[in-house]
Amino acid sequence: MINGKIQDAINAQINAEFWSGYLYLSMAMHFEAEGNSGIANWFRIQFKEEQAHAEIFINYLNSRGGRVMLEPIAAVETSWESPLAAFEATLAHEEKVTAMINNLYALAEAEHDYATRGKLDWFVSEQVEEEETARNLIDRLKLIGNDGLALYTLDRELATRVYNVPAPLAQQD
Repeated sequence: MINGKIQDAINAQINAEFWSGYLYLSMAMHFEAEGNSGIANWFRIQFKEEQAHAEIFINYLNSRGGRVMLEPIAAVETSWESPLAAFEATLAHEEKVTAMINNLYALAEAEHDYATRGKLDWFVSEQVEEEETARNLIDRLKLIGNDGLALYTLDRELATRVYNVPAPLAQQD
């Protein structure tokens, strides 16, 4: 049976992952309405990834005899002034998620829950990738500035992004 403190922290993380997904779905809908279907696609994939992250935590908590407690999802923003503003918000959000994962990792250490710490290793690496991707897109959007053709090109590129099942879920098949 999983430690109560760890269970509560994982439940908080599950709900944070679902909120993250809701945020990214909102971003996707905004850019879809703005005619940037490639950027919308990029955020739709982010939405799916966040749902998958929640599922990984749910599966883990269930495997340890814990109880998943879902909470209501708080409202999210629904519009952004530009793609750059959305990706800056994405980076800020991912940095917040990184802090949450790090805090969960520290709690697992403090509680001597090495199984949970081991499960979190994947999330630690995933957050490095999430932040790097957001930073790279911010850098590109800053270079693009007001160049409509360059934004169009980036939008077409982001339209090619496809969803890949995260390793912790793929391994369950």
